[in-house]
Amino acid sequence: MRISGCRSCGHKDLRMVLDLGLQPRADALLTRQHLDETEEKFPLELLFCDACSLLQVSVTIPPDVLFRRDYPYFSSSNAALVEHARQHVEELVAGRGLNENSFVVEVASNDGYLLQHLIARGIPVLGIDPSDGPGHAAIKKGVPTLNEYFTSRLAERLAAENKFADVIIAANVCAHVDQINDFIAGFKRLLKREGIAIFEFAYAIDTIEQCEFDQIYHEHLFYHTLTGLKNLFARHGLYLHDARHLAIHGGSLRLSVTHADHPTPRLRAMLDREHEIGAERWPYYQNFADRVERNVDALRSMLQDLKGKGRRIACYGAASKGATMLNYLNLGEGFFEFVADLSPHKQGKWMPGQNLPIVSPDKLSVDAADFCLLLAWNFKDDILAAQASYQRAGGRFILPVPAPQIIEADLQRAPRA
Repeated sequence: MRISGCRSCGHKDLRMVLDLGLQPRADALLTRQHLDETEEKFPLELLFCDACSLLQVSVTIPPDVLFRRDYPYFSSSNAALVEHARQHVEELVAGRGLNENSFVVEVASNDGYLLQHLIARGIPVLGIDPSDGPGHAAIKKGVPTLNEYFTSRLAERLAAENKFADVIIAANVCAHVDQINDFIAGFKRLLKREGIAIFEFAYAIDTIEQCEFDQIYHEHLFYHTLTGLKNLFARHGLYLHDARHLAIHGGSLRLSVTHADHPTPRLRAMLDREHEIGAERWPYYQNFADRVERNVDALRSMLQDLKGKGRRIACYGAASKGATMLNYLNLGEGFFEFVADLSPHKQGKWMPGQNLPIVSPDKLSVDAADFCLLLAWNFKDDILAAQASYQRAGGRFILPVPAPQIIEADLQRAPRA
């Protein structure tokens, strides 16, 4: 469904920032029996709202199609993400003094990769996630989980059971929700008066400034700045409290929100910086499409030149951002050898649009590929460390953003065999 106005404030005059053409659902991995079927494709357009400064895509795919059956993303498959969650929990427990009398709710809790660290400390938790596979995996490992969407109605139900939260965690979910006002209203209802809600999300300023266009796909309906979120939360009587920049996912923010309007100096400084660069106004986004096209043209030329010289090229990371990258490059079936990915839930399937097989990283050797396009560039350091032997043998990774480059191997990363 194409939106007729801003999902947040309803403003009708939305400006086109970037048009990535018709694209399949980025997470709709194909099985063998689906390879010969025609894939449904949808416009992938990034729009800017002049009234409230929110960036958003133009088309909404129903959430049951995106997140319910066969959702392929299991957070525990990514060791770096599990460690990121563990460190977050340590900071949270120390900073908020959480104990056995506290109650922590996580929205979009996936397979329990974060809440398991709180359970290990004896802290009561509740996960909420609509995805069947990850949700059931969480329950199996002992993480209490409601296999539902988080809505204001669910928040009301939990409040009626006196299950108010000291902390609500929402990592990488506030970009995914079409009914964003109802979603935020749920936080307002469920959060204790002195409680805190913590959101993590890819920071739109990094996406724009680092030309990370592959962060854009249908599952991500919004691309958040602090300015846009301040307007959204204030509408529901919630206020930005603090924000911290994180390196994960190409640049993210960890944002805390409270019932009281007491912003920290760090938050005020970050809001001031957004104002200085003009992030709340259209001209800031005006040349993004041109920069994306220049970078993609350079990457396409690099890859075609290597292919023309007889080099074999694979990819690493069957992530949603990888689907956006591959389909926008549109180099055709057979151009790449395969996509390597650690997740056993993805191996044996094919990437949407380009029908590229997904295999174990064990197959990544110079016998199979001379070069490897690093689609999961947001975990570059971990992947390069894990693939030191591939690089020692002469294989090279290609980094696609912010500008295409061949990564020179750091042969000191691991001892020679």
